[in-house]
Amino acid sequence: MINIKEDEKLSVKNHSCAHLLAQAVKHLYPQAMFWVGPVVETGFYYDIDLGDTVITEEDLAKIEKEMKKISKDGKRIVRHEISKKEALEMFKDDPYKIDLISRMNEEETIISCYSQGDFTDLCRGPHVDTVKELKYFKLIKVSGAYWKGDAKNKMLQRIYGVCFDTQEDLDAYLRELEEAKERDHRKIGKELEIFMSDDLIGRGLPMFLPNGYIIWQELENYIKEKERKLGYLHVMTPCVGTVDLYKTSGHWDHYKENMFPAMEVDGEAFVLRPMNCPHHMMIYANKLHSYKDLPIRIGEIAHDFRYEASGAVKGIERGRHFCQNDAHLFVTPEQIKDEFKQVVDLIFDVYKDFNITDYRCVLSLRDPEDKEKYHPDDDMWNKAESELREVLNELGIEYTEEIGEAAFYGPKLDVNVKPAVGNEYTLSTCQLDFCLPAKFDLKYVDADGTKKTPVVLHRAILGSLDRFMAYILEETKGVLPLWLSPVEINVIPVNNEYHLEYAKELFNKLDDKGIRCELDSRDEKLSYKIRESQTRKIPYTLVIGDKERDSNIVTYRKFGTQESVSLATDDFIKMIEDEIKNKGNK
Repeated sequence: MINIKEDEKLSVKNHSCAHLLAQAVKHLYPQAMFWVGPVVETGFYYDIDLGDTVITEEDLAKIEKEMKKISKDGKRIVRHEISKKEALEMFKDDPYKIDLISRMNEEETIISCYSQGDFTDLCRGPHVDTVKELKYFKLIKVSGAYWKGDAKNKMLQRIYGVCFDTQEDLDAYLRELEEAKERDHRKIGKELEIFMSDDLIGRGLPMFLPNGYIIWQELENYIKEKERKLGYLHVMTPCVGTVDLYKTSGHWDHYKENMFPAMEVDGEAFVLRPMNCPHHMMIYANKLHSYKDLPIRIGEIAHDFRYEASGAVKGIERGRHFCQNDAHLFVTPEQIKDEFKQVVDLIFDVYKDFNITDYRCVLSLRDPEDKEKYHPDDDMWNKAESELREVLNELGIEYTEEIGEAAFYGPKLDVNVKPAVGNEYTLSTCQLDFCLPAKFDLKYVDADGTKKTPVVLHRAILGSLDRFMAYILEETKGVLPLWLSPVEINVIPVNNEYHLEYAKELFNKLDDKGIRCELDSRDEKLSYKIRESQTRKIPYTLVIGDKERDSNIVTYRKFGTQESVSLATDDFIKMIEDEIKNKGNK
């Protein structure tokens, strides 16, 4: 999907259309006052205070009609430059514009505004020449948005829209939006009964239903098995820690705003943990290690909590509670390259299993000018960044560098994916850390008998299981591979009186093999049961009638096909077992 914000011509057109929207709203709702109307990747929006009036999705057509009327009128869009004093006088009755103007520097600022007929608004510009150029637009949705993004402030109404050069471009974009809606993991998650949310529990705190928990467990078992083969030792640690723990690690100073507030209990302050590194540091520190023990690879599927802004919360892709596929590798300096390579190999091995091909590698570095965000040790940073860059180059990995994206304690390799819906985000990461081992005074006894500080690699392959699940749901439209499907096979007898007994025998055979199956013996029409099986996107639907019973065969339909295939029962079971074992790969 095109990024409108990055297309200079479309960006100007969409920003102009935001003003057209505001003008139309002002015509229809004279009491309206406006905050900001920026261009975003998907078009534009405007935040509006309408007092007690609430705009619904049904009202958007009326606003569009007024926008088209204004556009046909063809008024020129004219730029004016005024002083701060003049701006304060011009917008004296608008508290939102007064707030913006008041924060501008009086000595240096020339304030620009744009007029189109009877409507004038503050704006840096640029804009198109006339409203007549704004023909092919669509208002997409309306939602709530806190003024300045602060939940303590008033809730405004945010109207989203998009504008293009031609009707064909607009239609194509709208089709892409519809496709994105169909892929949205929140929609799929509801339809397939994978997870639910409820404000009574709390925003950003999703709950996995039985189907979702099966997927969750399969992902957990999958990655743990791979890790065990690579020598990982799995642990379980508490979901809380003392404030002192996070002061020691440095997270309290650098990450506190993303953490839930501290809880005072028996004179001690605790927080829900936002990450697991401090706990794993303490596990390493539990006993003295020799250089012969290293590398030590500690892994955990860990429950973490971060206080994400309410506007950032999105289903299981971004929640306030999530489970990280986390691990910390304690290594000697000489082992960094080999261990880092093993992590990278594991990432791409997993991506192969899930057919993930649309990704890019990013070397995330600190911003040397930011003295607040990053641990203040230039020598440590220079060494860590140089080490990581050298390893990536030796491995022949193509990557870009991004300043200011490092963790506070060290640089990292991020593997970013472009999901079917929404913006690019990081799925997997491997971070190099010389900082936390020193903060926790971690040691190992080297070959010469001296105590030295290990280096730590922080890594997450699936990222969080929650986000990974959201990604897979959207990529597959909910058509999960066999091994990951909550129900792998649905067995349907044509007639319960004549075929149920054989259907039960078949069900038991599948169940004994550990294959997740259901027996649909409800007193419903066969066509209804088959249609429902397809709606639930069950990979294999077996229809059992006279032929199957009498010949000890199965007739199956694979999801997404219309073809019915008959196979000897044992051959079918072998085929299913192979597909599960090979994760669908030949």
